[in-house]
Amino acid sequence: MGVPVVHLITDRRLARDLPARVSAALAGLPPGRVLVQLREKDLGGRELLALARALQTVCRGAGQRLIVNDRLDVARAAGADGVHLPSAGIPAADARRLLGPDALVGVSCHSVSEVRRARDAGASFATVSPVYDTPSKRAYGPPIGLAVLREAAAQGLPVIALGGVTPARVPELLAAGAHGVAAIRAWLVGDDPAGAVSALLPGAG
Repeated sequence: MGVPVVHLITDRRLARDLPARVSAALAGLPPGRVLVQLREKDLGGRELLALARALQTVCRGAGQRLIVNDRLDVARAAGADGVHLPSAGIPAADARRLLGPDALVGVSCHSVSEVRRARDAGASFATVSPVYDTPSKRAYGPPIGLAVLREAAAQGLPVIALGGVTPARVPELLAAGAHGVAAIRAWLVGDDPAGAVSALLPGAG
């Protein structure tokens, strides 16, 4: 099973009932096309595990997949489909040894060299950001732009574009070689989360 093309990153500050929001966002979508990344860095292990188990139930029911940001122990205990690692975190190869050969192992990357390192460590995919300017990614520096994304995508590892992604920008991101796109705010705010996710699927426009 390949890497899903739309990645939904959580931020429970934007959605009070995260499992309900995820359920609404995944409603009616084609199975296997969407991945939910549980990214709640301020939660302790017990709370994060409870939330991961709730989201895993929702994702399984919708035919989609769940990964947990950084916490291999929580991912394993919750029966999640994998993890998403910081570029300076646990090497992807070690994460895969712990989670099994079929686990999805993503790595956050902000340069071509980091994508290359993730590829060589056996990652399943790299999230490359920020492609465009976005408030949530300004701490990582200026936008890398389409030229760097294109070079990153040429390294032979599926890359997921993150940062300022909108439905209107999906075609140019895919044209630059991105395997798919990731979003935070786009699906967590508004009255039609499923419509927002559908609009990000390749070919939706």
